[in-house]
Amino acid sequence: MKVFALLLLLPAVALAEPEVDATTGLVKAPGWLQVRAHCGGCHSHALLTQQRADRDTWLEMIRWMQATQNLWQFTPEVETEILDYLSANYAPRRGLRRAPIPEALMPASN
Repeated sequence: MKVFALLLLLPAVALAEPEVDATTGLVKAPGWLQVRAHCGGCHSHALLTQQRADRDTWLEMIRWMQATQNLWQFTPEVETEILDYLSANYAPRRGLRRAPIPEALMPASN
């Protein structure tokens, strides 16, 4: 009977919302402290929490910031930890964006 009761609780545990840091809004998961320290030094953490990207796109954004915004170079270990965190917690999700505006509804270009 105890096993059955535990099985009933599993879906609720699996669907539990991740813990979020009250100050930054970042999901508290492995790597979040690196992201808090390195990313929040230049811009709001809200900029991260509003974004969704795959690992390659997160890396492109980091490289762009390093090339144009004076973001410092990370050690390979720190960069991996940041990319692991971002790609796990702020990856693209289906159904969150509206469909593109159909071409016929777009304003005429001049």
